[in-house]
Amino acid sequence: MHQRHGALELQAVFREMTAPAYVRAVTVYYRESGGLACVVVDALSGPLVSMGGMQLVGRVPSELTDEFHAYQEGRGMSPMISVEGDAASDELGIMVRAQRAGDTLLSRPVFAQFDGWACTVHDCIPRDEWTVR
Repeated sequence: MHQRHGALELQAVFREMTAPAYVRAVTVYYRESGGLACVVVDALSGPLVSMGGMQLVGRVPSELTDEFHAYQEGRGMSPMISVEGDAASDELGIMVRAQRAGDTLLSRPVFAQFDGWACTVHDCIPRDEWTVR
C-alpha cells in the first residue's frame, strides 16, 4: 500500500493477463491479521458485479443511488449518503463511489468488512482509494 490506513497494511491488485500493468480491475486490502477487509471494483476495467439484479459497476452514480436506496428501503434498511455524497450502507458493507471516465462519472463500488477494526463502511475506505477520481 502507498499509505497505511488503520489496520490495513497489505494490498493486492488484479487485472486481465493482457491488460497493461497500470490497469487495476480489482483492488483488495488486507488487515494486519491477514483478513480481507476491503474490495474495490474499478468502474472502467473491473468485472460486472450485481446485487439482487442491480448492476453496481460502471453506472451513472445518481441513477444507481436511487436504485440502491430503493433496494435498502425495500429490506427495512436506512439509506445513507457519505460526507462526500456517495451512497452507502453499513448493513450491506458497501459504498458506491464515483470514478471519472473522461467527462462522465461511473460507479465504483467498495465492499468493506469492518468488524472489529472500524465503525462504519466510510472508515474502511483506504487512503489510496480517496485519491481515485
